[in-house]
Amino acid sequence: MSPDMPRPHALRVGVIGTGRVGAVLASALADAGHTVVAASGESTASRERAAALLPGVPLEKPSAVARACDLLLLTVPDDMLDNVVRVLAASGALHAGQVVVHTSGAHGVAALAPAVAVGARAVALHPAMTFTGTATDLPRLPGCAYGVTTGPEESTLADRLVADLGGRVVRVAEERRPLYHAALAHGANHLVTLVAEALEMLAAAMPATEGTTVAEGATDGAAGEEAAGPADVLRPLLTAALDNALRAGDAALTGPVVRGDVGTVATHVAEVAAHAPQASASYAALARATVGRAATDGRLLPLRAGHLLAALEGEPSAATPAGAATPTSTEDVTR
Repeated sequence: MSPDMPRPHALRVGVIGTGRVGAVLASALADAGHTVVAASGESTASRERAAALLPGVPLEKPSAVARACDLLLLTVPDDMLDNVVRVLAASGALHAGQVVVHTSGAHGVAALAPAVAVGARAVALHPAMTFTGTATDLPRLPGCAYGVTTGPEESTLADRLVADLGGRVVRVAEERRPLYHAALAHGANHLVTLVAEALEMLAAAMPATEGTTVAEGATDGAAGEEAAGPADVLRPLLTAALDNALRAGDAALTGPVVRGDVGTVATHVAEVAAHAPQASASYAALARATVGRAATDGRLLPLRAGHLLAALEGEPSAATPAGAATPTSTEDVTR
């Protein structure tokens, strides 16, 4: 089929909430042969996104968008979803046979109950992707996983929509939606916080590199070469660590905690507190979680795990536990 020809199942699409997700998904559906007939966006940023990604699509009130379409895409904040659906149903803007899709990761189809009550078909379809709200998101969608929850009669429809977006379907039970969403938020959103804190710590550790170049004859770079900044230092390390973790899980753990290097961890605690206090709480929390995982699988012996936990609480004696020179974990002589 020619890309210019409409697909046999082409739908008139309306999108309520042209935020980072809504404008991009609506644009992708348009590229797949559907017609975006109306959109709604309240903020200036939302209207600008709609103008950039959905050129020519009229911006209407939510009720007008709902009345105009066969497929209504609700891309509103999680806490607003229930109220938006309830108001649209009560106003008569929704109709029997209409497909109502929301993109909330935390909610299933129960949130669309008022729409179902008037005969609409409900689909929960959450893209497991981070969005910028610009055209750069579009090439990231092929291969993206979509957490899908539907009734049995909408399963094929949901599969078709995900296929149009170039994605992969991941079935998520209604009662497991919050856990599914927590996993993604923990992995992606908290990763951003972690990386931002690591960048801040490195900036404090290497301030002289900012805006400087490596001197001629220096051993850590060619003459005139720009010195590496915090992001340059972290990028290859984090890329490798993420790839290893996705392939091997806990087996990818390396570093002072899994080696049982109590003195190093104690020094970290003190240095972070002194120079990057905003990261102290998360450093300690993640290190404690790492101690627990390394101890559970046997790579860290209980005695050394206890010393590490004490060091993370800032106990001075924990830095030099008795027998510190004696190997105390299965990772004790490797890095």
